[in-house]
Amino acid sequence: MTVSPRIPTFEDVKVAASRISGVAHRTPVLTSRTANGVAGGKLFFKAENLQRAGAFKFRGAYNAVSALSPEARRKGVVAYSSGNHAQALAYAATLLGAPSVIVMPQDAPAIKVAATRGYGAEVVFFDRYKDDRDAIARDISEERGMSLIPPFDHADIIAGQGTAALELIEEVGELDVLIAPLGGGGLLAGCALSAKALSPGCRVIGVEPEAGNDGQQSLRKGEVVRIAPPKSIADGALTTFVGDRNFPILQAKVDDIVTVSDAQLVQTMRFFAERMKVIVEPTGCLGAAAALNGVVDCAGNRVGIVLSGGNVDLKALSAFFAES
Repeated sequence: MTVSPRIPTFEDVKVAASRISGVAHRTPVLTSRTANGVAGGKLFFKAENLQRAGAFKFRGAYNAVSALSPEARRKGVVAYSSGNHAQALAYAATLLGAPSVIVMPQDAPAIKVAATRGYGAEVVFFDRYKDDRDAIARDISEERGMSLIPPFDHADIIAGQGTAALELIEEVGELDVLIAPLGGGGLLAGCALSAKALSPGCRVIGVEPEAGNDGQQSLRKGEVVRIAPPKSIADGALTTFVGDRNFPILQAKVDDIVTVSDAQLVQTMRFFAERMKVIVEPTGCLGAAAALNGVVDCAGNRVGIVLSGGNVDLKALSAFFAES
C-alpha cells in the first residue's frame, strides 16, 4: 500500500515557530527608499542572509532535528545539499547533539563546504551531472541507521521555512505580494502557508533562475516536471524538480512562478552591497531581482521579499562584479 506524504499546514508552521524560538534568529526586515523608487511599491526585505548559518535553511533544519526522537538524534542525520541546507543541518545537529553526514556536489562553493565541515558534519561529495544524490544519501541512511532529512521535500522542513514569512507579516502587517526564491520548494511552500493564513489577500510569487524553471513548468502543466541539471550562479536553486510535499501547496497557494537571469542576479547583488551594505548570495537575490527588474509588478503594493541567504565566497562575488 502506498502511503501518501504528509502535507504540512499552517498549524505545523506555528509549532515550528515554538520549537525554533530563542534558537533561530528573528532576522531584521530591511527597507530602502531607493528600492521602493525603482519598484514603485513599498518593499520589505526579510534578511535571512543574517540568519544563523547564513540562510533561512536553519529554520527548517532545527525544526526537523528537534522533532526526532532522542534515539534517532543519537544515531544522527544525513542530507544532500549544495550548501545552505548542508550548513544548517550540520549546525542544528551539532546544537542538538546529533552526528551528521552531508552529501554535497563537487562544485559546491568552497565557503559552503568549509562551513559545513566547520559545523561538525562529515562531507561526502558527488557529481551533480552524473550521480544520484538521493540514492547516495539513502544508502548512507540505511547503512548507518541515520534519519534522512532532505533539503525541501520534508514536512518539518517546509513548516520551519514558513516561519520566515510568519515573522515578516507579524512585524510589518498584511502584504499585497510576497515573493520568495524557489529551488525545491520548501521555502516557497512554507511561506505560502503563512502568507495565505495571515494575509489572505496576498499574492504569492516564486522566483527561479531562467535556466532552472522546473517549478514554473510544473505549476503551469499541473504536474511535477523534471528537468536536466541546470547551470546558473543561483547554486541554491539548481534543483531538477519540486518535492512531492511541496507541489500540492504550490498548486493551492502560489499565484505565479517567474524567472530572472544571472545578469539580473548580479545586478541585484551589487545593489545590496553598494546601496544597502549587505551581502546577499545569488539565490538569495531571486525575489529582489524580480521586483527591481519589473518581472513582478510591485507598483503601489506592499511587497514582502525573502532574501534567503548570504553565503557567497568573496572571491566569487568579486568575479561576478568584475564581469558585470
